[in-house]
Amino acid sequence: MVPISSPELANPNDPSAEAVGGEQSQTPEPKPQNCPKAVVLLSGGLDSATAAAQAIADGYQPIALSLDYGQRHNRELQAAQVIARHLGIQQHYTIAVNLAQWGGSSLTDPRQTLPQDGVQDNQIPSTYVPGRNTVFIALALALAEAQGAVAIYLGINAVDYSGYPDCRPPYLEAFQALAQVSSKVGLEGHAPQLVAPLVLDSKVDIVRRALALGVPIAETWSCYGGGEEPCGTCDSCRIRDRALWDAGQPHLVSNQGRPLGQMVPLGELDHPSVS
Repeated sequence: MVPISSPELANPNDPSAEAVGGEQSQTPEPKPQNCPKAVVLLSGGLDSATAAAQAIADGYQPIALSLDYGQRHNRELQAAQVIARHLGIQQHYTIAVNLAQWGGSSLTDPRQTLPQDGVQDNQIPSTYVPGRNTVFIALALALAEAQGAVAIYLGINAVDYSGYPDCRPPYLEAFQALAQVSSKVGLEGHAPQLVAPLVLDSKVDIVRRALALGVPIAETWSCYGGGEEPCGTCDSCRIRDRALWDAGQPHLVSNQGRPLGQMVPLGELDHPSVS
């Protein structure tokens, strides 16, 4: 079974785990070189940044991996660099795998309109990128085996996954089984463990966890657009802004967002949180 929570912060709803007075906690200190290594998939978004901070809090020496997959903009990759520096991550790889060559997603095809009206029931949204997480995790497994990492931390979230097939616990369990039969270390009985500490968190829970771990939330990028500031109107911005407001962090809500009184409640605007 793929771990779905981390021991250091198992209950993000516990008030003792929240930052006092709305202030962020101190960023986890980088681990000594003799600590076990973990690859962290770092997109530059809130979820992946929180998962990376959780890996450090759990005692791992992180190796960050970011992917330029042909997305509309590189704003999130810029954010990933800032976050890696903030968390004291010494090794940070950014590689290009151009999934935009064959299209199939509004995140890689600028001719498609980015969704702003929520996700329809039983319909995978246009922001789904075919094979993205499968490619990402495969590359993370390769990096982990080459570097001797024993774990891979993912920011995947299943609570608001809105039909994405690659954001669910069964998908992660299947990939863990693949890791055990597709690598030398797997055949030797110690394949890297996939860890998805946020997989069952709500978006509000993720914000609270990020605050407790000292994640620089203002430096993360979740917007589908690539402007100087978040658009505040795409589905991703609306979910993030609502969660920040509900977590008592109105100063982190996007400047360009819709008035919060008009925002769709999170329970009615499901969307995957994979960044």
